[in-house]
Amino acid sequence: MMLSGTVIVDAGTVLDDGCVVVEGSHIEAVGPREELLDRYPNHERRAYDLLMPGLVGAHVHSVQSLGRGIADDLELLDWLFEYVLPMEASLSAEEMEVAAKLGYLEMIESGTTTCIDHLSVNHADRAFEAAGELGIRGVLGKVLMDQRSPAGLLEGADEGLAESERLIERYHGAFDDRIRYAVTPRFAVSCTEECLRGARELADAHEGVRIHTHASENRSEIATVEGETGLRNIHWLDEVGLTGEDVVLAHCVHTDESEREVLAETGTHVTHCPSSNMKLASGIAPIEDYRERGINVAIGNDGPPCNNTLDPFTEMRQGSLLQKVDRLDPVAASASQLFEMATINGARAAGFEELGALREGWRADIVGLTTDLTRATPLHDPLSHLVYGAHGDDVVLSMVDGRVLLEDGELTTADADAIREDAREVVLSLDEHREAADRVRP
Repeated sequence: MMLSGTVIVDAGTVLDDGCVVVEGSHIEAVGPREELLDRYPNHERRAYDLLMPGLVGAHVHSVQSLGRGIADDLELLDWLFEYVLPMEASLSAEEMEVAAKLGYLEMIESGTTTCIDHLSVNHADRAFEAAGELGIRGVLGKVLMDQRSPAGLLEGADEGLAESERLIERYHGAFDDRIRYAVTPRFAVSCTEECLRGARELADAHEGVRIHTHASENRSEIATVEGETGLRNIHWLDEVGLTGEDVVLAHCVHTDESEREVLAETGTHVTHCPSSNMKLASGIAPIEDYRERGINVAIGNDGPPCNNTLDPFTEMRQGSLLQKVDRLDPVAASASQLFEMATINGARAAGFEELGALREGWRADIVGLTTDLTRATPLHDPLSHLVYGAHGDDVVLSMVDGRVLLEDGELTTADADAIREDAREVVLSLDEHREAADRVRP
């Protein structure tokens, strides 16, 4: 298959009249269109306005998709313990599958081809199967919570870790290595020391398994951890083994100098979630400082209840503008830097090699966009448009491992209308479930 158009190879390379040749699951060639037309005269040809690497949502909550809009304008711990966790606890296995499919559908429709997905305590199998069916690439993990949790989510550390191991054995490397596993403690507030240390032991026992958790998102969270352990959040996570090159920490908004040194020295990945941090008034993550220290910073949407959208282009725009206003420096967080965060940096955080750029021999995860739009006219700089002007609904093609998941804006791997209708039916009962659920918070 030959895909032609303006090709954004990576943050530093744009081919104005380019072409990407896909053979099987990988990219066969990238170069000028006329040159590749001569070399591959018999390939199927498809034309797009813009072609770019698939975007990586390095911290998302697909199964919170049914909670979009249920808890706006609230402080983090109130939002989490009084609304979002009770909603998760109320979902049956079938409803969890609907929630996951809705989340993956939105990501595929808006250009996210890889996600690092923080699921829930229960029914994780359903999300893994949904990801396999819809075709997205992902690093998924069942959530661990052995303290401060609603009754429907509270489980013992041994029980949670045993279920995690079962899921690793079943799904890590599944669907042609498109789906991998991350051991996923919710955060230090809801996990005992036994649980956190067990997460490290479990990840170490299985090659390629990562660790994914939240850290230092909110001052109340940090105060809770410090009050119990005597350590700031990053130091506590480091103490129990949850730092390192296989660890992805979402948020990291409030860190001091010594914590940033730990992140840099251990090679821990940080995922910036700008829209969520703004909406929950958590603060502004110091991502420019992290980058300057050599810390790998990726970008994510977080969940629909604290963002309302899984549009990755929104996060690139917000991520750049937030750093500029925080530093009073228009040069901070350039378009190219945010594009790297959303592509190759995210791929590094997820642990996938040969992903995040359009290069020969790399995985054929490709997104195509239309520019037949008023706000894309004139188009002086394609990269600028992608970071500052594009929307997820501009996406007309999403491809993972050479498989077309979205063509002409329509999902090819499942019935998108049926997924949306199933979601509408499920949410009719959510208000009743939330009222009945236990509400437990620190």
